[in-house]
Amino acid sequence: MLYDRPEDGFACIERDGARIMLDRLGSMRDWLAAPAERPFGRGMNLEIAVASVAPLLTAMDRAGWPMFLPVEEKAYRVGDGVVRVRQFIVQDPDGYLVRFSERLA
Repeated sequence: MLYDRPEDGFACIERDGARIMLDRLGSMRDWLAAPAERPFGRGMNLEIAVASVAPLLTAMDRAGWPMFLPVEEKAYRVGDGVVRVRQFIVQDPDGYLVRFSERLA
């Protein structure tokens, strides 16, 4: 955690240069584009590229956090080439899917 404001329901977290700002609904400011109904995420997935998924997998295991998509290796077409990644997905308490991916050689 880089910093937080618990009184406002806010925290800024960072890992390997990727930052996410988390803000509790009903806190100081709400930016709502539609009615706030659970599950909030509704299948949206945020990809965070990391140098290695291994330490994150260890942390998730220690925390007992369930995997939405267990770790896998996958190839994706990008333009005329192919990118291979090792990835996994977890779901946060609001339903957002967070994909951590490590680019493979």
